[in-house]
This record gives sequence, C-alpha cells and structure tokens, in this order.
Amino acid sequence: MNAEDEVLIGLARTVVGISTRAAAELGGVSLVQLRALTVLAELPDAPLAHLARGVGGGVSTTSRLVDRLVVAGLVDRRPSTASRRSISLRLTPRGADLLDRYDRLRLAELRTGLAGLPEGRRDAVLGALADFAAAAGRTASPTPRDGGGHEEEGGESACFLHLVCPECGRVADEAPPTRCAGCGAELTGD
Repeated sequence: MNAEDEVLIGLARTVVGISTRAAAELGGVSLVQLRALTVLAELPDAPLAHLARGVGGGVSTTSRLVDRLVVAGLVDRRPSTASRRSISLRLTPRGADLLDRYDRLRLAELRTGLAGLPEGRRDAVLGALADFAAAAGRTASPTPRDGGGHEEEGGESACFLHLVCPECGRVADEAPPTRCAGCGAELTGD
C-alpha cells in the first residue's frame, strides 16, 4: 500500500470509528439505520428505490429496514403523491432528533481531533476536507443523475446489508447463514 492509500484508509477507519462510537452512545440503533436516516434527511419524501440506492442495498432488504424504522417511530411511510404504486418516506420528528444527536456526537469528536492540530494548519485542513467532501459527494450521490425522474422500482441486490445483524447492527464476519458475533442472533441473509 502506498502512502496515499494509507492516509485514505486511515481517514476512512477514523470516520467509521467516530460514527460507531456515536451510534453506541445512542444505543439501540445500528449504523445502517443511521445511514438510512441520513439519506432521508437529504431526500425528504424519498421513494424506497432512492433510499435503497442511498444505503447501498436492494429494495427488499431496504424495505425490511424501513419496517424496523417505522416500528421504532423514526420514519413515516405514506403513499406517494407522485405515483400510486410507490411509497414516500420521511423522517419523523423523533427520527430527526435522533439524527441530530448522532451528528452532534460525531461533531464533538471531530472537533476534538481538529483542536489537536497546530492552530496554523486548521484552516488549511478544513479547506482540504471541504474540497474532498465535495469531490467524494459527486461520486456517491444517492439519487440518479439522469434527471429523467423515472425510477426503476426494483434495485440492485444488497451489497452488504445481508451481513448486518437486524438485532444489534454488527456486520458479520462471514456470509449467512451464521450467528452474529455481537449478540448471537441468527443471520439468514434474506
């Protein structure tokens, strides 16, 4: 691995660690669920296919994720005004509050890291991070770029969501069928 790759992997691991610690402080909500809430905050009244694309999963897997978020009172699901065949998803006030607390926890840890830099470098680091986030955001958009507005109702198969424990949110070390190393729940992969 070259030096550039080591820096990028180090950054990715640091950000995931910060997110994982913040999620643990909230208790009872997984990183995948928090990602879904984040996507819905950016795409209010999103159809299920857009949410699936945003979390990197298939429509059927994401539908089960939404079921859990609705039961928890974090997401509201209603018929779409654009299509009778589709549903519209949006954060509830409780979901928005949870996401706000999650962001505040992550922001506090990020600020601590920034404060550890020499004062003369902080502005340069913030500028570079803003540029990086903008460039990375252009390649990771959860919505289609064709502008056509006609969405496929299906979606691609889940890339990793079948590995996520529905009970505790931990990612399994092996493909289902298996048991979660965190809580012991059975993972079937469907």
